[in-house]
Amino acid sequence: MTRKEARQQAFSILFEKTFSDISVKEIIDNATETRDIKVNNFAMNLALGTEKYIDEIDTMIELKLKNWKLSRISKVSLTAMRIAVYEMMFEDDLPVSVSINEAVDIAKIYSGEDDASFVNGVLGAVEKELNDKNKNQEAK
Repeated sequence: MTRKEARQQAFSILFEKTFSDISVKEIIDNATETRDIKVNNFAMNLALGTEKYIDEIDTMIELKLKNWKLSRISKVSLTAMRIAVYEMMFEDDLPVSVSINEAVDIAKIYSGEDDASFVNGVLGAVEKELNDKNKNQEAK
């Protein structure tokens, strides 16, 4: 499975989570037991990591929204952005540009061009803030 496919698998798991109170671990367990799905390790790490840091991720996203609330964002866009922000904040070995592009691609596939542009704009603002934070830390 490619990383692109693994991200889509993580997206599916986390998208299901937006409609359920059960944990990502339970969703993965249910998928592997009842649907004969093998969950890729990279996908599992993305889904579990995103769930673990969901509050920090959502705060970062919400800070970049102009006149919007998280509750107004489509579940597709929000889920795609959550994965990308997790990667940007907590995975040092993944290029930020790849995380953003994959999230935009997911939004295009499962939602539409308007959502893809929105996702790109929000994630671009997150990238800028993270870059500014890193520059400030390096200057100290």
